[in-house]
Amino acid sequence: MNSGFDIQPFLLSFRLAAITTVMLFIISVPLAWKLSQTRSRSKPFVEALVSMPIVLPPTVLGFYLLVFLSDRSPLGGFIKEVLGLDLVFTFEGVLVASCIYSFPFMLQPLQSGMEQVPVKLLEASYTLGKSKFNTLFHVILPNIKPSLLTGLIITFAHTVGEFGVVLMVGGSIQGETRVASIAIYELVELLDYRTAHIYSLILIAFSFIVLVSVYILNHRKRGTG
Repeated sequence: MNSGFDIQPFLLSFRLAAITTVMLFIISVPLAWKLSQTRSRSKPFVEALVSMPIVLPPTVLGFYLLVFLSDRSPLGGFIKEVLGLDLVFTFEGVLVASCIYSFPFMLQPLQSGMEQVPVKLLEASYTLGKSKFNTLFHVILPNIKPSLLTGLIITFAHTVGEFGVVLMVGGSIQGETRVASIAIYELVELLDYRTAHIYSLILIAFSFIVLVSVYILNHRKRGTG
């Protein structure tokens, strides 16, 4: 690995975060809607399952993802045979791992926002003949904009800051899996503290901007609530 500042890890981090955020938004909207509306006894178990990445050490999650995504496993072997994809030490594998790791950071804000939508608003939509699909996209989502934006911002930022899961599943391949967090780790190993400082300060500034944005959204939500 060449020492010195390289913008590529940041571009790769932001690319990974952007694709992860879009994919999780598509997956999380219908699931959050379903969870917000159901009173099933299985709901706590589903919520606990999708929230596991929050409490699991990233190395534990990364290890099992490495095992299951490897072409030696039934799942990984099936994906490689059918789709021709290697999911270990590739960008595609890191993307799958990132989606699993960041899943609750998208799902929980959406579900929380949907649960706070007044029931009368839903009933009015159904009374006017709107389907559940139309109600979701034309009534619910426009009324949970702060929660929606919070989920998008936090998911993007959380993916940018990933380290353990990415390292376990993707390793450190230049231009493929070497994201900014891994680049910092390697720079410290090389005792290149000057460049490590630059990388770290960029991520600190990014994290601060993200948090300020989320708090502004939350304050505006309370002010209009």
